[in-house]
Amino acid sequence: MEPAVPHILMAGIDGCQVSFWPGVVHGERVSAPRESTAPQRRRGDRQRHAIVQAVRELLQEKPFAELSVSTISDRAGVARSGFYFYFDSKYAVLAHILGEIAEELEELTHDFAPRGADESPAEFAKRMVGSAAAVYAHNDPVMSACNIARGTDAEIREILDRYNDAVIDQIVPIVEAEIAGGTADPITADVRALVRTLSATTALTLSGESMFTGPDRDLARAVDVLEKLWLNALWGSRVVSR
Repeated sequence: MEPAVPHILMAGIDGCQVSFWPGVVHGERVSAPRESTAPQRRRGDRQRHAIVQAVRELLQEKPFAELSVSTISDRAGVARSGFYFYFDSKYAVLAHILGEIAEELEELTHDFAPRGADESPAEFAKRMVGSAAAVYAHNDPVMSACNIARGTDAEIREILDRYNDAVIDQIVPIVEAEIAGGTADPITADVRALVRTLSATTALTLSGESMFTGPDRDLARAVDVLEKLWLNALWGSRVVSR
């Protein structure tokens, strides 16, 4: 049985998967300060990267539930004890990967920058949805595997919920500022619930869930609908084209 992952607390996009358990950061074990040579540090970086890459590769072959520490260690070419030197469990590796994905999303959205004076609401929606689509495409099948497993795996559900909450925390203030400025007219006054619903719909759609993409899984068509959904749900009657 895999050891349980420590309770991971995400402190926003900038600090995704920051655990407040002693000795663990980003789901990784951190040793007490000690003298270390550069070659040792480089070897440690290579082993940590090999473990992360092994999980990414294995998720192309089988569901996360079928992965074990032994399988991951064998693929990474590290000893089982070496795995536990860097990560508490396979869930900690997943949390680390989601942290990398969060950083990628932040970069593509320009740190979730508010809509500029020269950016229309439609362009803003395209930037946000397009960035999410690019991140999902680049990190498939990790995100797809996570969203598929969240219904049956409580650990993954918790990690994903914290990841999604961090994204929502970035978007809600942007919308609230637009409302205060009289430039947005959401379909409900409950902005956080609205953004959560839009985010969940986006995640499941970009994961290729056929309920949202249709049997032909036409993602381009689905992304176009997502952009319009965000646009009209948040800006409503104030939608303007440029």
